[in-house]
Amino acid sequence: LLEEEGLFDPSRKRPLPLFPQRIGVVTSEQGAVFHDICNVVQRRFPLAEVVLSPTPVQGDSAAPEIVEAIRALNDMADVDVIIIARGGGSLEELWPFNEEAVARAIYGSRVAVISGVGHETDVTIADLVADYRAPTPSAAAEVSVPDAARLQDHVAALQRTAFGIVDQMV
Repeated sequence: LLEEEGLFDPSRKRPLPLFPQRIGVVTSEQGAVFHDICNVVQRRFPLAEVVLSPTPVQGDSAAPEIVEAIRALNDMADVDVIIIARGGGSLEELWPFNEEAVARAIYGSRVAVISGVGHETDVTIADLVADYRAPTPSAAAEVSVPDAARLQDHVAALQRTAFGIVDQMV
C-alpha cells in the first residue's frame, strides 16, 4: 500500500540543505544517540543548532510518540532538516520505525528527513520513506551538515586563486 502510494519513490526525495542552521532530532533523551549526534554536528559544523524532540524509540507507545515528535519539529518554523535516530536493536525493538503512522509522518514532513535507525544491516520502513537513509545515527549527523574544516580549506584555495589573478592583472 505505501509503495503503491509512492511513499518509497526516489523521485519525491528532497535534497538535504547545504548549510542547515537548525537540526531537529527525533530520538530518546536516554542513551548515547542524541549525545553522539550533538558531538558530530559540533565537530563538523558548530554553527548549527541541534534541537531534540524527545520520544520513546521502542515499545507500544513509541510509534504514536515518534509521529508527534516529527509533527512538533515541523511546527517549528526554523527547523531545516530532521534526523530520526535510534541505536541498533532487535527487530521487535526497531518495530516502531516500521509502523504506517511513522512512515506517513516522515512522508508528510515539510522538511527533509534523514533516517539513522539501527546499524548498517538494519532496514526499516522509515529508512525507505526518508529523504536520506544513513547506516547509523552518527552517520546521519555527518550527512546533515558540511565539514567546516573542508569549507575553510576551499575558501582559502579560492582566495589564493583570486589573489593570483589580481597579481597577474597588476
